[in-house]
Amino acid sequence: MAEPRPGFSLQDLEGGTYRFPTGRPSLVCFVKEDCQTCNLAAPVLEAFRRAFGGKVDVLLVGQTLEGNRVLQARHQLSAPILDDSKCEISFAWDFEIVPAAYWMDGDGVVRTQIEGFVRDEWKALEQRIAGDLGLAKADVDWDGLPAWRPGCGSKHLDPEIHDRLLANASGSPIRARRIEVASSDDVAEFMFDQGFSDGLPLVPPTPERVMRMLAGTSRGAQDLVAISPPNMGHATVEKIAINAVMAGCKPEYLPVVIAAVEAVCTDEFNIHGVNATTMGASPVIVVNGPIRHRIGMNMKLGALGAGNRANATIGRAVRLVIRNVGGARPGGTDRSTLGNPMKFTMCFAEWEEGSPWEPLHVERGFKAEDSVVTVFGMTSGPVQIVDQESREPDQVAGSIGLGLEAMFLPKLHRMNTDALLVVCPEHAKSLTSRGEYSKARLRTRIQQVTARPLREMVADEVSGAGLPLALAAQMDAEKLDTRFGKFASDKNIHIVVAGSEAGKFSAAFHGWVTGEMGSSVVSRKIECD
Repeated sequence: MAEPRPGFSLQDLEGGTYRFPTGRPSLVCFVKEDCQTCNLAAPVLEAFRRAFGGKVDVLLVGQTLEGNRVLQARHQLSAPILDDSKCEISFAWDFEIVPAAYWMDGDGVVRTQIEGFVRDEWKALEQRIAGDLGLAKADVDWDGLPAWRPGCGSKHLDPEIHDRLLANASGSPIRARRIEVASSDDVAEFMFDQGFSDGLPLVPPTPERVMRMLAGTSRGAQDLVAISPPNMGHATVEKIAINAVMAGCKPEYLPVVIAAVEAVCTDEFNIHGVNATTMGASPVIVVNGPIRHRIGMNMKLGALGAGNRANATIGRAVRLVIRNVGGARPGGTDRSTLGNPMKFTMCFAEWEEGSPWEPLHVERGFKAEDSVVTVFGMTSGPVQIVDQESREPDQVAGSIGLGLEAMFLPKLHRMNTDALLVVCPEHAKSLTSRGEYSKARLRTRIQQVTARPLREMVADEVSGAGLPLALAAQMDAEKLDTRFGKFASDKNIHIVVAGSEAGKFSAAFHGWVTGEMGSSVVSRKIECD
């Protein structure tokens, strides 16, 4: 047995209330005033009202309140025009085109349904109603009407209206607590006052915007992506989407944000330690694979700076999730001495096509066709390394090594910390100008040129940092002459290519402590639909 159409209670233009179903046969037609086809059908509906009104409830449901008044006056309609300006009933009835007419029995079960205007269909509707009721046909000049006119898209299908209706529907995937903002309040200022912001204005996460953001992934809104320290907040897809909206992301960025949140919330990355250290560490996000092009990420000129929406908002969204879901806020568990501009955002894509080497994600065990996000816990950067004169590959590599020696302090060597080296395309070309110059060789060269004897790392009158004098006093000359490179291992040096084709300016991000006591580099495959 067919299901009845959803019931409703709506007001007409005089404030009277009409309820459906009425207990009598009903002809319900959805219309909007700015639709020419609805205006074509209006006199036909009025003729139906006059012919069948004694036994039939003829109800017009209009989608704009002011338009209802215009429609009534224009066609001198006696049938009530009911206010569905919120389009909630239109949404519940789930049609696409207006006019949408339904001939139903007293329980609201559809006998005939038509959308748009096809003269023969409307004429058949008249015959069906007259036959069902045993009445004479209506007074309609069918020959004076066009054979066909296209209808108009229902107002409830307008993207903003439809997203709002979806968000408010009983089956909506949205479960987050909603905060009502008084009409007199400035929404942007309200979000600042509530502590949601990183210090910059936010996009209000309205239900409509969140629904559009959720369309960027096939994952369920309540799927748990990660537990976010320090408050161990549940970072569901919905909550990540809310923060992605606030950050200014497009829906197609959401899979990258989700993967990055999953990566930073692992025990290996240790986002709690990254946030809490007084050194001011923050995630740096590198994206590899086809998704870079699909969402328009910047990997060339200005890749590490401003100007690209995807780069800027993906990094910001991750930071907002850690802030608003995890609870890591400056002055709370975020104890950075100086702060760090990367705590706003730092995300970029590797220019794989401009690199002579295999890309980062392939080095880390993924397939070239995979889309992958890799996160680094970095304390500073990008710090530029300038060499516009060197022509020999080992010279360029040497300059890069000397640039990295300044990391934290030149006296600090054999450091158990990661560095992310961003080699610009011109330096990459110079490195490979004499043939292959692998990443492994570049790492070895960096360690070679930064190697210094232990005695140069001893605390002295110039700097009290380094090897304590008391400990150095216990070492013999041979031990003090032992040379150490900047990093504890070549594996601490991570290399990508990005930037403009013009300019011999590479850059480095300086890491925090790595390993069990700090933060390890983590990669996650991006789930792309």
